[in-house]
Amino acid sequence: MSFTIAIDGPAAAGKGTLSRALAAHFGFGHLDTGLLYRAVGARMLLGEDPIAAALDLDASDVQMEGLRRPEVAQAASKVAAIPEVRSALLDFQRAYARRSGGAVLDGRDIGTVICPDAEAKLFVTATPEIRARRRHDELAAQGADISYETVLAETRERDDRDTARVDSPLRPADDAVIIDTSELDIDTAVASAIAAVLERQDEKAATR
Repeated sequence: MSFTIAIDGPAAAGKGTLSRALAAHFGFGHLDTGLLYRAVGARMLLGEDPIAAALDLDASDVQMEGLRRPEVAQAASKVAAIPEVRSALLDFQRAYARRSGGAVLDGRDIGTVICPDAEAKLFVTATPEIRARRRHDELAAQGADISYETVLAETRERDDRDTARVDSPLRPADDAVIIDTSELDIDTAVASAIAAVLERQDEKAATR
């Protein structure tokens, strides 16, 4: 049996944390689709053509070191705006979504483009200021010398790029459950996500 959970949202909203928690709770596989774009972005920073890198992407590429670096995140956002890159990565994501045993995919167009027929869709968000603070704290813990103001500016720049792009812009699917984590602790956010998925599972079981 396959059951797909599609999770979308902007950077540092908490979708990765919720995705991993849901995968663990339900025993599903998890794919952070952002790592696919980060891998392409990282190869672009090394001088490769992003379209060629996407076409040649291997599963091992998402294990590359440094994919969480700020410059790679910015590169990932840029390559994600290239229609040919998105097309090259589409089939891989859709195949994973229908793996036996269930799957959780998180990204920016999972519920709207990659898996429009997903049984459960969540849109995880938070204010730009709170997301920037989370990201700044994460970078500071890693020893990065970067100001909160810089991180906030980069957060807003990335939001603008993700929501304004012509191909697959960031937006909630019409049937997505919105979870705003701005004022939620992790346990409460996870509980809300689990409840939303359980409701969708009950609806699917009722239609059999």
